[in-house]
Parts: sequence; structure tokens; C-alpha cells
Amino acid sequence: MKKTKLIASFILLLVSYLNFAQGQRPDQQQILQPTTKLKITGKVVEKVSKQPLEYATITFKNPTNPKAIAGGITNAKGEFDVQVEPGIYDVTVEFISFKPIQIKQKDIQKSLSLGMIALDEDASQLNEVVVRAEKSTVEIKLDKKVYNVGQDMIVKGGTVSDVLDNVPSVSVDTEGNVSLRGSDNIRILIDGRPSNAINIAEALRQIPADAIDKVEVITNPSARYDAEGGSGLINIVLKKGKNQGLNGTFIASTGIPETYGLSGNLNYKTEKFNFFTTTGYNYRTNEGGGLTNSTYLNEDGSIKSYLDESRDTQRLRKGLSSRVGAEWAITPTAFWTNAINYQKNTGHDYDLINYSAFDANHAFTSDSYRLNNANSDSKNVEFTSNFIKNFNENGHKLTLDGSISKNNDDNNGIVSGSPQLDKTLNNQVQNQFQIQADYVLPFGKGNQFEAGYKGNFSDLNNEYYVNNDAQGSAIDGYLSNTLQYKEKINALYTQYGFKKGKFSYLFGLRWEDTTIEVNLLDTNNFNTKKYNNFFPSTFISYEISNQSNLTASYSKRISRPRGRFMNPATNYASNVNIFRGNPDLDPSMTDKYDFGFIKRWSKVTFNTSAYFENTTDVFTFVRLQTGEEVNGVPVILSTPINLGKEQKMGFEFTLNYTPFKWWKLNSNFNLFNVKTTGDYTYKDANNLAITQNFDNTTFSWFARINSKVTLPYKIDWQTTAMYNGPQTSAQGKDLGQFGANIAFSKDILKEKGTLALNVSDIFNSRIMKKYTYLENVNSYSEMQFRKRQINLSFTYRFNKKKAEREKQPKNENQEGGGEFPG
Repeated sequence: MKKTKLIASFILLLVSYLNFAQGQRPDQQQILQPTTKLKITGKVVEKVSKQPLEYATITFKNPTNPKAIAGGITNAKGEFDVQVEPGIYDVTVEFISFKPIQIKQKDIQKSLSLGMIALDEDASQLNEVVVRAEKSTVEIKLDKKVYNVGQDMIVKGGTVSDVLDNVPSVSVDTEGNVSLRGSDNIRILIDGRPSNAINIAEALRQIPADAIDKVEVITNPSARYDAEGGSGLINIVLKKGKNQGLNGTFIASTGIPETYGLSGNLNYKTEKFNFFTTTGYNYRTNEGGGLTNSTYLNEDGSIKSYLDESRDTQRLRKGLSSRVGAEWAITPTAFWTNAINYQKNTGHDYDLINYSAFDANHAFTSDSYRLNNANSDSKNVEFTSNFIKNFNENGHKLTLDGSISKNNDDNNGIVSGSPQLDKTLNNQVQNQFQIQADYVLPFGKGNQFEAGYKGNFSDLNNEYYVNNDAQGSAIDGYLSNTLQYKEKINALYTQYGFKKGKFSYLFGLRWEDTTIEVNLLDTNNFNTKKYNNFFPSTFISYEISNQSNLTASYSKRISRPRGRFMNPATNYASNVNIFRGNPDLDPSMTDKYDFGFIKRWSKVTFNTSAYFENTTDVFTFVRLQTGEEVNGVPVILSTPINLGKEQKMGFEFTLNYTPFKWWKLNSNFNLFNVKTTGDYTYKDANNLAITQNFDNTTFSWFARINSKVTLPYKIDWQTTAMYNGPQTSAQGKDLGQFGANIAFSKDILKEKGTLALNVSDIFNSRIMKKYTYLENVNSYSEMQFRKRQINLSFTYRFNKKKAEREKQPKNENQEGGGEFPG
């Protein structure tokens, strides 16, 4: 074996020499020898906390030969790997707001490690600190995409939902529901913890965009993460403040329809303590609307009648969101962070539906209306604690996390119209407690062991009643119910990663034990579900070169029904087209396979992946005929069910391109095919068993492009356009949807302030359109949750200034190769 390697090395060296010699003059070929590159490694950390510094720059310059220059940047672990020729170099290590370190006249004649290099913050910059990561960048890593939220004009004055709608692979529909690669079967984390909000879509609208540091998109998580989320995880990382001294940012905004907002981000850091807060208040009005035109059929297929519904909606939200916390550097290697999150939201919904009825010849027969006036009030309080103990500078550490939260969500409404007046009451209280411990032990060369535990315990009490004003009592259990839901999840995991040559491996196994109690008090329906599962994961990457990598991964995932899937409360705005959750849903299981390739050039980063997902007991929304009628019109129920199987195969790529210094482009494209098989049997209001077949195959795609151009007079212009392709289902089809946003910004007040004007949905085209075909009903519907909005914001920074030159590599999206995935 050794002889074979020796012969191969000799042949490679000979070929390299011949190729080199052929490019020289004959007289040079006798004296020039092939140059051997040497590998120089090391790690850059912050001097006080010993935390790794990502994107620090390392430069090697030969004083006697100006052309002999090399360099690189650190990866997420603060590590660098630079190839240089033998010689004497001046080595410089730099990072924004830190004092550079220079090693003079370093004689390098063999591959070596410079060890750990600790940088100290520059005291001269404490009174006017340069802001790190001012501009938004899309950082493509082997296992995830990281969207660093900086001075992104599109989201100025906006919320987390606006930020997510600009993240590669992620889309947010007009109702605020988040999907990943076209699937809403995902898990959303905030600072690595599941959100405790009952209504996650509404909760994301309460957090100001300025509170976000970055968003991590993990399409195939390792055993370290929760197994929940069939299509992956989205982790929203909030700002904690990094710069010493007192500094902050304030943003004021106003818009049309009537919208106001004010948020502040303050940070005060000393050598031992770091105090941070982000507080924001917003007043938002959303105008929307929709329609549902239905054709009712006789048993022989002939037309029986028509019913047209037109809807006008107005939503008002007043929200206060605040996060206050402090980090204590107990010792140079131990850190304890505590924070309190508080959210309060009040609102009013106005929903007017006009009905026009027609006979079989489409002759007008009658009209009516239904007006829903609802008030909402929600409060959310959460305490989080995080402790980190670093045992050395190589990543050996212990992390402890805990959180406790309570969420109250009350909604009360009056539904008026002919022939009666109803009152709705929906009160939800959720308590949640989480605890987690993670241990990381690197050893040897490129080996790493991890293990941990997580416990998640929650209980939800949901009361929903529909009262008739005349009778003063609940109509029946079909519309009214009280749900008690308790969930206990205990999890253990371990994983081991190692490097061998150009290959990196990570093998993990997670075990989760789940107990769920579902109690419907009004119908005396009690159900306990207990199950435990193993969730293996495997990741393999191959470093083709410093600029390109191949990856392959597998993981097993689970999706537990939550939120609107479980809530038995009935959306009673329309009494003939209603929606209700299904508390008896079972979890679905997914096997995920992903094959990726990443390639980096000086101005371009290209990342592509092919993926396959096989899901059993998949959730799907269906429209069912209830057997009930209102004034002769059949009542149709929309609800989620467990179906047989879903197989999804797709191809995705992300491209970042900087053709010129004044123009940056990033784009994302996702193409997928979904095959669904399964039958569903249910009983209608007349206790009649109905079986429907939901076999279906659909093909669709999603595309987004973002362009940022610097115009004369330093005016920035940003445009985002996106398109969701059409999809078919077993009961109809969804039509394609196009949307575009545009924004302009200008720095003022010596770059301490920024004015930004943005227009979301500039063409007013983000409308959900679909056809539904049932046995006795065909319908066409449109729904626009939010119409075009115009927003003007002003940002002011004190003790900060916008960086004149980002100390980033030429390729903003470059990362060091060879990191363990996951």
C-alpha cells in the first residue's frame, strides 16, 4: 500500500514538473523547480471570552517580494487554512473593531500551525464603534443557509415575517404561514428553542425585524436538533449586542394603510457584563378581501343552484414586544445569560361577507350578509436562561438552557346577519417548560463527540363556544368544544464526527419519548397517545477543493400536529364554508435524503441540492361535505387529516452573484414533484360514512430573485420578485402567485441616520386563488390577506456608524471547508 502511494506521488510530482516546465523558455527549464505549497493553520478568538471570530482576515506578505502575497479568512469556528510558498513573511490578523496582530519576519519553510491568536477590542473605537455585518448577506454553508440581517431596506420597519419572506428556500404566504421548500411541515425555533406562541404566524408579526441578528435555514438537521419538522428547521437568532460601551439603534416608521411603529435596540457592554434590550411598538392595519363562487350540483350532475360570496376584511393590531437580558462573564471561560421576553397584542377584526344566491338558470333569488366583529387580546411572557462553560479553546464545552413561558390568547366576536345573531368566545392558555443540556468534546485530530438531553413539557387549555343570542347557550358540540392538551417529550441524543483526508463524517442518533393527552370535555372524548422513536442521522462531505464541496445526508424526522391543525375552534365567519382543526391527528414520520454541491468563485457562489422526502400519515387539508345545510345551502368543512403517504422529490439551487461593486444579486429556485396516495373515511352530521380517495401527483416550482443597486448620490435601490407555481390536488388546484417588493434608502446625518421607503406587493398581486371540485359542489375562491402597503422608516444610530468598508472577503459567502455538518 505504501509503495502504491509512493509511486502515485512520484507520478503526480513528475506531471506537475513537466506542465510547469513546458510554459518556460528552454534556458529556464534547466534551473526552475516546481514550487511546493505549505499549509498554515490556526485559530482566531476574542481575547476576553475566547469565542471564535468568524470572517477575521489573515494576510501573508513577503517584504522582499511584493508579488508573494497570500491570505484567507476564518470559518465559523475561527479557524483558517492558508496555502503559501516557502519564504519569510509578515503575517497580519485583522477583524473589525479589534486591534490587529502582526507577526514580523516569520520564517516558513514547512507546514505548521500558528496556534490560537487572541484579538483585543480596540479601545479607541469604543465611543464610535463600527457596526459589524451592516449589509444583509446570504451565507451558504454545507448544511445550512445563514441569512445575516443588516441594513435590508425591504424589511425596514417590518417584522420577522417580512424577514423570512426574503430568506432563501423560505416563503411566507398572505396569511403569514411559513413554508420551507414549498412545505409548511417545518419547525420554527427562536434562539434554538421552539416558539411558545399559540399562533406562530401572528407571533412572528409581533417581533420587529431590527431585533433579528440572523436566520438559519436547516433543511436536514442532525441529531443535535429536535426531531420535529418533517421538512426541516428555521432558527431565528435574536441580537444580543457585541460591541463594548453604550450603543444602540432606533427605528421609527409609518405607512399606508395606516401603520406606525417605533423600536429600539440598546446594548451596554463592559468587560464582565453585557446588557441588551430590544423593544418595539407597532400599530398595523391590514386591508384584505376575497370571494368564493360555488356551483351546487344534483345527484345526476346537473346544476342545482349558485352561491356567490364576496368578502371584505380589515384587521387592526396594536403590539408591544420587549426583550431584556444580560450576559455575565463569570470567569473568562464561563458565561451566564438571562433574558425576559414579553409580548402584548390587541386587535380588532372586521369581516363582512355578502351572499348572492341564484337558481339553476343563474337568475337572482336572494341575498344576505354576515358580519363578524371580533376583538383579540394576547399576552406572552417567557424567561430564558443559558449557561456556557468552555473547558478549552478547542470547542470542549458544556451548555445548559432552560425556559418557562405562559401564553394567553383571548378572542371574542359577534357574528350578525340573517336570520340570527351569534356570539363566539375563544380563550386559550398555554404553559410551557423546557430544559436542555449539551456537551461537546473534541479530541485527537478532527474528532468530535457530542451528547445531550432535552425535556419539553406543555399544556394547553382551549375553550371555544358559539352562543345564540336568543337562547344564550352553546349551539352544539359540533361548533363548541373545550380542549385540554398536554404534551411531554423527553429526548436523548449523541453524535460523533471525524475527518479522514478530504472526507468529513457525522453520525448521530436521537431518541424521543412522547406522551400526549387530548381531552375534549364537551364530548367526553379522551385519548392518550404514547410513542417513542429513534431518529438516526448521517452526514458525509467531500472537499473537492477550497472552493467546492460535495455533501450527502440522511435523517429521520417527525411532525406533531400543532397550532391551527389541532385547534377545534370553528372559523365561523362564513356559516357555509367553515374551517376547524382536528385534535385527533397523529404525528407523521419522514425519511429525508439530501445531496448537495457548493462551488465558489471570486464573484459567484453556487449551491445546489437534490432531495427526496418519504412521509407516512402526512397532514393534508381537505374540504368535506358535512351533510348540514343553511337555508338550503350545503355546509362545507375545511379541516386537516392524516393521509396515507406522500413522496416528494425536488431540486433546488441558490446563486449569489456580484457582477460589480455597485450591484449584488442573489436568487433561489426550487423545483419539486409530490405524489400523494390514500383514502379517508369520515362520518357527516347524519352519521353517514363517506369515503374519499386523495391519490394525486403534482408538479410545481418556486423562484425568488433579489437585486441591490447603488445609484448616484449613494442611494440604494433594492428589488425582490417571487413566484409560486401552480399546484394540483386531489380536490382541485391552486393557481400561480406572483409578488414583488421595491425599496430605496439614503444615509443622512453623516451616516448616523438612514431613510428608507419600501413598497410591499407593488402590483397588488399576492392573491391565493384555487379551484375545488367535490361530489356535489364546485367552487372558485380568492383570498388576499394583505393588500399593497407603503412604508417609510427612519433609522438613527448613536455611538455607531455605518461601516465605510466591510472587512469581508471578496466572496461574501465563502466558508472554510471541512466543517462537520449539522
